Amino acid sequence: MSTLPLFDDFETLVRNQRPLIDTRAPVEFAAGAFPGAVNLPLMTDEERAAVGTCYKEQGNEAAVKLGHELVNEDVRRPRIRAWANFYRAHPDALLYCFRGGQRSEIAQRWLYEYEGLVIPRLHGGYKALRRFLIEQLEGPLPQKLQQTRRFVIGGRTGCGKTRLLARIEHKIDLEALANHRGSAFGRHIDPQPTQIDFENRLAYALIQFFAEPHPYLAFEDEGRNIGRLYLPKTILEGLYDGAELLILEAPLETRVDITLDEYVTQAQARWLERAPENGLERWREDILDSMNRIQRRLGGERHSRLLSMFEAAWQLQQQTGSREGHRDWVRFLLTDYYDPMYDYQLSRKPHPVRFRGEAEALLSFLETV
Repeated sequence: MSTLPLFDDFETLVRNQRPLIDTRAPVEFAAGAFPGAVNLPLMTDEERAAVGTCYKEQGNEAAVKLGHELVNEDVRRPRIRAWANFYRAHPDALLYCFRGGQRSEIAQRWLYEYEGLVIPRLHGGYKALRRFLIEQLEGPLPQKLQQTRRFVIGGRTGCGKTRLLARIEHKIDLEALANHRGSAFGRHIDPQPTQIDFENRLAYALIQFFAEPHPYLAFEDEGRNIGRLYLPKTILEGLYDGAELLILEAPLETRVDITLDEYVTQAQARWLERAPENGLERWREDILDSMNRIQRRLGGERHSRLLSMFEAAWQLQQQTGSREGHRDWVRFLLTDYYDPMYDYQLSRKPHPVRFRGEAEALLSFLETV
């Protein structure tokens, strides 16, 4: 086939979340990729580095020749087979490399020559799709947000905002996109995505949201930062400017139950799944690290008290297997750390409080919108 197909309808690609075969090297993929992309590289990191050095020292022709020598017949066959297997499992898949040039075109040609498969490649590659997403975040998406009624869901830590959001149809889950619960104790076992990946996920989620009509958009109150990631300024303003505030309320002991479940029960289970031999100890180290990071804000005396309560709960769990002792430090964390900070932040919010109540009442309110 003399001409292999190109694809450049990026909005349709995002709306349908077309599967993508990323032929870049693993180090490039780790720095930033797209939702639905799988890394099946044409060259390994080492092969790519060698070709890059050759290009700088000897020029393009020598670099291409070295690339073909490194990715010889025996090396290329399993790579072609991996591309073909993915495409057969995902017939709407697309190929891309960094600029949509040599690497993805070589993969495209080999797939046709060896497997008889015709797979479109992204015109302009990663760089073009990334530029499209940035442009969407800077202009069209903030404008669409401003034209949409928005509800920002606030409330004290542990009141169940994330659980409530899961029950709302018209929403965007910023914490899920950032893989972080948005607090000092909000880290998950798996690391957060890169800032580039977060922006790509955010653009995808908003484009997909606006592909259908919605009476409103609900999102959890995060501020600019979610862990070490940050919302682009244009999106932050688009979300919050003119948004109405919904305050989710819950009794203190309900908040203790929810926080205990997230910080202790669920977190310990995940650590034990990840590291059966020392998962509990690694959970303990993670919690203590979070406690130490809030020492300055909490103050020396209260920080020492928090550590003492935690140590007592840890010893009780070690001796009896019960997690109930953790309720004490969780309750203390809520009342002496999170609540004063929340009260201060709420007093400074410019948003009008449109509704205040517990979960079922808040959901009933949203049904009337």
